Amino acid sequence: QVQLVESGGDLVQPGGSLRLSCAASGSIFSRSTMGWYRQAPGKQRELVATITRGGTTNYANSVKGRFTISRDNAKNTAYLQMNSLKPEDTAVYYCNMATIFGSVYWGQGTQVTVSS
Repeated sequence: QVQLVESGGDLVQPGGSLRLSCAASGSIFSRSTMGWYRQAPGKQRELVATITRGGTTNYANSVKGRFTISRDNAKNTAYLQMNSLKPEDTAVYYCNMATIFGSVYWGQGTQVTVSS
């Protein structure tokens, strides 16, 4: 069973930066696509960014140029570097793993609040 544990969420001022981490258990991290999603109050969960096992990245238009997704297969960890944060980035951020076997796993979420 895979477990995903997010960390790094915090309260930050507009224009600030945060780095989220997602640590995965198990041995299939390197063979999985990792993703970050977010859900704001009263809204549906939405894709933020994904990175394939080969390193190909994809971003939501709303975060392009501000957020960077990366992964360290040696540490079984995915990251989301968030710069130039805006109040509309406030949400619970969830880590997602999609394995080559078709299984999908979610973390418990970490709160990001952007406010002055």
